Amino acid sequence: MKREFFINIILLVLINLLIKPFYLFGIDRTIQNTVGEADYGLYYALFNFAFVFQIINDFGLQNYNNRNIAQHRFLLSKYFPHFLLLKAGLGVLYLIVLFLGAFLFGYDFTAFHLLFFIGINWLLNSLVLFMRSNISGLGRYRTDSLLSVLDRLLLIFLCGFLLWYSPMRADFQISWFVYAQTLTLCITFLVAFGVVGRHMKSWSFRFSWPLTLLLLKKSYPYALVIFLMLLYTRVDAFMIERLHQKGPYEAGLYATAYRLLDASNIFGLLFATLLLPMFSNMLKQKESLKPLLEMSFRLIWAGAFSLAIACIFFREPLMVYLYDSGSAYTGNILAWLMLSFLSICGCYIYGTLLTASGNLRRMNQLFLLGVILNIGLNLWLIPRQGALGAAIATCFTQAIVWVGQVILVDRLLGLSFHRKLLLQIVSFSASVILIVGLIKIQLPFNWFVKFLLCISFSMALAFLFKLINPISTLQMLGKHKSR
Repeated sequence: MKREFFINIILLVLINLLIKPFYLFGIDRTIQNTVGEADYGLYYALFNFAFVFQIINDFGLQNYNNRNIAQHRFLLSKYFPHFLLLKAGLGVLYLIVLFLGAFLFGYDFTAFHLLFFIGINWLLNSLVLFMRSNISGLGRYRTDSLLSVLDRLLLIFLCGFLLWYSPMRADFQISWFVYAQTLTLCITFLVAFGVVGRHMKSWSFRFSWPLTLLLLKKSYPYALVIFLMLLYTRVDAFMIERLHQKGPYEAGLYATAYRLLDASNIFGLLFATLLLPMFSNMLKQKESLKPLLEMSFRLIWAGAFSLAIACIFFREPLMVYLYDSGSAYTGNILAWLMLSFLSICGCYIYGTLLTASGNLRRMNQLFLLGVILNIGLNLWLIPRQGALGAAIATCFTQAIVWVGQVILVDRLLGLSFHRKLLLQIVSFSASVILIVGLIKIQLPFNWFVKFLLCISFSMALAFLFKLINPISTLQMLGKHKSR
């Protein structure tokens, strides 16, 4: 990449950090405070229930296509029509299985109505992600990042009007939120489809059983990765709603804390999206992976640890400020989820490298361990501790999975966690904890000012310990010019 490309990445990350947090806290949070914890908790449980079945909707096609197009861009016109027809068929199958699952778990008519549109939204979201996998595979990272925020930007305008300016704002219902998502995802899909179409010389819809079977055969390992990962990351809210006496209410409380985790994940997700085609290209060219691996981990740890520790130290005032239901209890849920955020960020780097290298069998074995551990912990903790138990289960599961990925990268790719890097990370982390503790106890400002100071001082320490080194970062990215 050129210097200008790195600057564009920074600008696009800033765009995402502006739009997505505003959506999560300006729109999504307001909706939850408006409709109440029980109604939002039911929606959140159904949302995650539908998410688990994405294995059928996607079947690994997105990740396989991203890696494949990044390495063989001339195949876009050949594969795209077949992928699109295949995804349409998988989408229909997804909806059928989703409703059968809801019937077996005893959901009523109200839930079925909401679940239908949630399922449609996941189908549309999968199509958008497939379109974006073609765009990022072609090296159009700027366009891909802009598309990553388009549906959220449209939702901000549409739901903002319904919440604050519509004559019916006092009667806002959770179903309106779901319908708005359907509309904005349709628009985003059409825009993304138009972008992909401009990069193909000629194509037509042709169905070929041999090619379809070949694509399914090549993509199913990626499908298994996604399915297992979704099970241990997204089954929590559904299990809370089903296992606890106050299921919908507890699921709503879990959603309040998880929203901050989602907001924190924005940077990591962008990182993983950019790294997958980069790692794939470097593997094809037989370039050294270690410099990019270590640089990306330093950057993501600097931001993740700074944010996580500040949120943990100020967990209760954060939750009380953001939500009508905020309390010490929801603050503790947030603390465990933000601890898990550190492991999630590690997975964004190491898991992406394993995916790019095609080492999926061992990663699937690791994810299966994560599923067993997470479900077992949830079955034990949720009936006793509710949403807090689910957060604890998430933290331990994510830590085990990340450590496992570090070990796999070492064994399969020969890229060990260097002692110098480990010393940097430990020294930086200990210094951040010390500084944040001193700021919280010693300074006379209100909690929000101290919260911002904690993040600012932590990022300054990241420069001091050279986790963030702009010069070496620019030099590194300059070697990976988009082709």
